[in-house]
Amino acid sequence: MEQLKPERGWDRAAWTGSRSLKKGRPVLAQHPEPAPPPARAQLNSQSGGNRLSFNMEMFLTTLAVLLLAVSVSSQEMPYEHMLSQLQACPKECRCPPNFPNAVYCDNRSLKHIPTIPPFTWYLYLQNNLIEVLSADALRNATQLKWINLNRNKISNEGVEDNALKAMTSLVHLYMDDNLLTSVPSPLPPKLEQLRLSRNKISKIPAGVFSGLNRLTLLDLQGNKLQDDAVTEVSLKGLSNLVQINLAKNQLNTMPPGLPPTTTQLYLDGNNIEKIPDEYFKGLPKIAFLRLNRNKLANGGFRRNVFNISSMLDLQLSYNQISEVPFIPSSLEHLHLDHNKIKSVNGSEVCPVSSAMLNAYFEERGPRLRYLRLDGNEIKPPISRDLMVCFRLLRAVVI
Repeated sequence: MEQLKPERGWDRAAWTGSRSLKKGRPVLAQHPEPAPPPARAQLNSQSGGNRLSFNMEMFLTTLAVLLLAVSVSSQEMPYEHMLSQLQACPKECRCPPNFPNAVYCDNRSLKHIPTIPPFTWYLYLQNNLIEVLSADALRNATQLKWINLNRNKISNEGVEDNALKAMTSLVHLYMDDNLLTSVPSPLPPKLEQLRLSRNKISKIPAGVFSGLNRLTLLDLQGNKLQDDAVTEVSLKGLSNLVQINLAKNQLNTMPPGLPPTTTQLYLDGNNIEKIPDEYFKGLPKIAFLRLNRNKLANGGFRRNVFNISSMLDLQLSYNQISEVPFIPSSLEHLHLDHNKIKSVNGSEVCPVSSAMLNAYFEERGPRLRYLRLDGNEIKPPISRDLMVCFRLLRAVVI
């Protein structure tokens, strides 16, 4: 990568060198696996003044969260309930008195789920050897809101009948890195987040999402889904979906039937070659779109197919694109690295004509701030007309 220098007369303070960028594509909307208040805090052992300051800030923040959580716990759980919860804590697990609603059974090489006490809200069972999701073990945990079953050995045959549906209060279900071949059914009725990444899922049963009108996040990345599995019928019921992750599957086409509430669509690492002309017409809120590492070329989509007023972050890295697509005014981050682009004509990609640019810019001018073009056949400097159009541009990687 080369660090771009502004042309004579341009404000140097408005430029950020590419050396400050980390190698690889920055991700605007990261969604790490979240943890509720009972999660254990760990402080990094760092040296130096800055690190000491960082540790102190982390310590104070963690302390504030812990004090708040203790206050909340003491108010929400009567003493007799807390005593009953701690006495019923499985011997294989840990039940912190300060967080009586949380039960930690992670990293214990468990092969079976122990009997979970009745006032459990947060249950951690990740990193074990569990093969069966037992309805009997969870029969008393009717208040369960959050269960983490990541990195176990649960197959569809191991999910006992109604084991999930019986969790009537569950809102977060994590079953990443298991042995599932199909989306389990029936699912808890109040579910808001469903994470099933890196299984062996090749099937989405029809009607599996029926009635799940609270589900906002569906993560199915790293499975074996093909076009015949991801259909309008199989996705029916996701009326309030916000984020769907179908990256690293075996899709050849854009998934149909997504609800108009969809804001984040991740399709990296598939075999998609074409985008239908009217595909985004039914997705008026789409803001984050990732199609990195597919087989897209300019002949596979119209130049203005991404001209969507809600779009903020567009990632098209590692494809076969030879021309820069039309850039909507709302777009802030554009990743076009590692394609076959030879040149960038600012007047062609600018969403506003040069005659109207000055008057237009003050209120609704182009918002592009970050542009990545490295790994193409472009040589610096970038043309002046690109900078005239995208006046908020702070970093160009080439």
